Amino acid sequence: MAVRQSRGGLRGKEKAAILMLALGSELSANVFRYLDEDQIEAITMEIATMGRIPSSTRDAVLQEFYHSALAKEYVAFGGIDYAKNVLEKALGAQKAMDIISKLTVSLKATPFEFARHATTDQLLSFLEGEHPQTIALVLAHLDPDRAAMLLSALPQELQTEVAMRMALMEGANPGVIRDVERELERRMSSAGDQEMTAAGGLKSLVDILNNVDRATEKAILERLEEESPGIAEEVSKMLFVFEDIILLDDRAIQLILRDIDQKELALAMKAASDEVKEKIFRNMSERASTMLKEDMEFMGPVRLRNVEEAQQRIVATIRRLEEAGEIVVSRGQGDEIVV
Repeated sequence: MAVRQSRGGLRGKEKAAILMLALGSELSANVFRYLDEDQIEAITMEIATMGRIPSSTRDAVLQEFYHSALAKEYVAFGGIDYAKNVLEKALGAQKAMDIISKLTVSLKATPFEFARHATTDQLLSFLEGEHPQTIALVLAHLDPDRAAMLLSALPQELQTEVAMRMALMEGANPGVIRDVERELERRMSSAGDQEMTAAGGLKSLVDILNNVDRATEKAILERLEEESPGIAEEVSKMLFVFEDIILLDDRAIQLILRDIDQKELALAMKAASDEVKEKIFRNMSERASTMLKEDMEFMGPVRLRNVEEAQQRIVATIRRLEEAGEIVVSRGQGDEIVV
């Protein structure tokens, strides 16, 4: 049975399946890591039911994929007009337009694309005097490193206001985003309806705070604690998670182990990664390590909620030691792991 085609040619799932087959199992497995379960299921179903694939069809799919990938590189390098000009010279006007048209929707779905090409100073000047909600919206769509630099450079009272609005932000209507883009950039335009764009929220704020310097983080958390203790508590919990123990040096681990209960540690370790367990065991005496392993084994099945609560209590201990200056947790902006 030959591969099926719709009136307009191959369907998207069929193209994806042919591409996976052409790439081979090892490369395809790497690609699957970036897909969700529904996408993987759809593609594997196509592969399982796909018949003979003419070499001409396979070559056409590979060529389309190659040109699309190349076009994205051209767009990232010099913009859509540059990509269009290069592709027209290489492939002709019609083929170039087909490729650019397919890319346009996904490219325009990335809000505040212009910010990627501006310096931090330019963005600061750009955002100066804007409403905190507008600044929060822009920062929520930038990568954490860039957003952290901008947040750190804002006046202290504005930092807290922006952080608060990011924490409470669950989504932004595409129309609102387009209005803000037009007002700030005055040259971008969007077309077509889009789904709600998820941005902001606690995770977005924590990603940024994990990249700012300790002084900025502390100032923001203190102001958040005054204005919204609940949000401040949730942010504090997320800033350093139990698995981040692997980021600490051995001396810091040893100091932490002195301050936590053995039974608490055994409970917290029940759901820890092998990397974390190795880090803990390596910083204990052979006898203490053996006792901890026995406690974990004899504990039997435990509720995940209880494990997570134990982990959070240990995280609280780590943050307390950090606040006391006994350890320093690795952060962005050049902080080191020292004791």
